[in-house]
Amino acid sequence: MKRFILIFGIAGLLISIPFCGLADRKGFVNTVVIDPGHGGRDPGAVGRRAKEKDIALAISLKLGEYIRENMEDVEVIFTRKTDEFVELYRRAQIANENQADLFISVHCNSSRSPHANGAETFVMGLHRTQANLEVAKKENAAILYEDDYEETYGGFDPNSPEAHIIFSLYQNAYLEQSLSMASLVQDQFRERARRPDRGVKQAGFLILYHVTMPGILVETGFLSNPREEEYLMSESGQAHIASAIFRAFRDYKEYQDGLAKARLQNLTANSQYGSLSNLDESPVHLPSDQTDKASQEKPSTPSSSPANNSKISFRVQFASTSEKRPLDSPEFNGLRNVDYYFHEGLYKYTVGNEPTLEKAAEIQAEVQQNGFKDAFVVAFLEEERISAAEAIRLLKEMENNP
Repeated sequence: MKRFILIFGIAGLLISIPFCGLADRKGFVNTVVIDPGHGGRDPGAVGRRAKEKDIALAISLKLGEYIRENMEDVEVIFTRKTDEFVELYRRAQIANENQADLFISVHCNSSRSPHANGAETFVMGLHRTQANLEVAKKENAAILYEDDYEETYGGFDPNSPEAHIIFSLYQNAYLEQSLSMASLVQDQFRERARRPDRGVKQAGFLILYHVTMPGILVETGFLSNPREEEYLMSESGQAHIASAIFRAFRDYKEYQDGLAKARLQNLTANSQYGSLSNLDESPVHLPSDQTDKASQEKPSTPSSSPANNSKISFRVQFASTSEKRPLDSPEFNGLRNVDYYFHEGLYKYTVGNEPTLEKAAEIQAEVQQNGFKDAFVVAFLEEERISAAEAIRLLKEMENNP
């Protein structure tokens, strides 16, 4: 009976909070919400000398300052600017009410081992490991400081592993963008800030579930590691971390704005893409994209330094299935030149194979206007699927080394 109540309560939570169902936001990145984790009566992780709430606030304020100084067209909104307690639901509410284009939650980690070190960035999704689950449990436990948290969060128990596992089954509508931003952050941590790179990970975070936009949760380092605690407490350490996140945000905005500009130009010119002119008006309803499948027919990670003649291309993905479908399947009725690739355990179906992001965005707009609302742009190096973050890096590298 207790297990039934738990599952029913979480199910109620998952359907009671509205969210935008598009898999790709349309528009420029003009508003970012920065969320310093914990605060007030919730200290978060505690080291020998430092508290997570203080480190997260210091880094967040520096990050906001860097964005405001260098990007006049971006509005920066904080969930808190002082040592105050803000409920998890309220943090997300702030982002949603301001129609933010990106949500960045800043945290510090902790471990039973004093040797654990490095930075990692999370997106909302399935727990791949027990370690990911433990991080989510620690951050979600912040609701215990809230009054009437059981009622607010539909009976969700942050101390229950089963609750987190069920909750993590929620599919993030903005997974592609969130993963892109997370990858850019980790690239900057590794290459610029020289931080040990613990990678991009997925877990079931309440704060990320509630936001109706792409969102990431950054664990900047371990307060349980004395050496990292000193680094995180230092002015230079906080500046390096804030600068790394800022550079990642700058690159993410450049990529997303490029898509938005191309869409705007496409609408203005009222251009048509001939091979898609006979699209069926009804959307294809296929299983949503998943990222926690282990099996792959070919690797998706290219070499880090491609030759100058390597081809980067962009395609528009409109559906994915667990079993291979014929390219002339009735579900694809009206689409011409449909292709597919196998990636992370799924067959993913695309149209277009364009050398520029702008042209791919035109196709995406056409596909979305014809009923495939969740269509989004994916990048490839030769025939290997790469992340948007990797595409940005490689394009810049090719421009600098023609």
